[in-house]
Amino acid sequence: MTTFSLVRHGRTPWQDENRYAGVSDIALTDTGRAQARALAAWATRRPDGEAFSGVWSSTLQRAIDTATPAAEALGLTLGTDPRLGEVDFGEGEGMTRAEMDERFPDAAAAHFSHPGVIPLPGGEPGSTAIARGSDALREIEAAHPDGHVLVVSHGTLIRLLLCALLWIDIDRYRTVFPAITNGSVTTVRFEGHRAELLDLNVVPPAAG
Repeated sequence: MTTFSLVRHGRTPWQDENRYAGVSDIALTDTGRAQARALAAWATRRPDGEAFSGVWSSTLQRAIDTATPAAEALGLTLGTDPRLGEVDFGEGEGMTRAEMDERFPDAAAAHFSHPGVIPLPGGEPGSTAIARGSDALREIEAAHPDGHVLVVSHGTLIRLLLCALLWIDIDRYRTVFPAITNGSVTTVRFEGHRAELLDLNVVPPAAG
């Protein structure tokens, strides 16, 4: 079975303002860059001693900048795949929840009542994001059979993928997994239709 350590990218300015950043290419803050360094330090001295066989990230810069220090520290080439990118929030990109409620209240209410099924206006359905993300993980799995791969992706996509892997209703992703912390590691092991959640939202200690 292949093990995946799924990491949410480091913090960005839009998160400081509670703005939705899906496909928008937002840079890391100083805090986000520190989280990337902490991830790299953790990856090279994990207590179980198991070596990573690969490092991948989405093609959004905030994910690449989070993954690059770890790949360099491990001496591995960083792979990127656009299918690991965040959910497209459509007209909600760059907005706060309050701004969405003001701009398109009915559509926002429908989305937040059924967030996995009903997208924001012009946005990507959860099922579509799961399909592309799952395809990417399956291809990485095939390239690293019985390996352990570090994958830097995004909070909403990770939560949706966890629901799909663990046979949880995707409309419940916000309640079952209310938050994935920036820079945190969530570890899953799977093969075929079998999946096991090993760790959730583990935050590496600050790099010394």
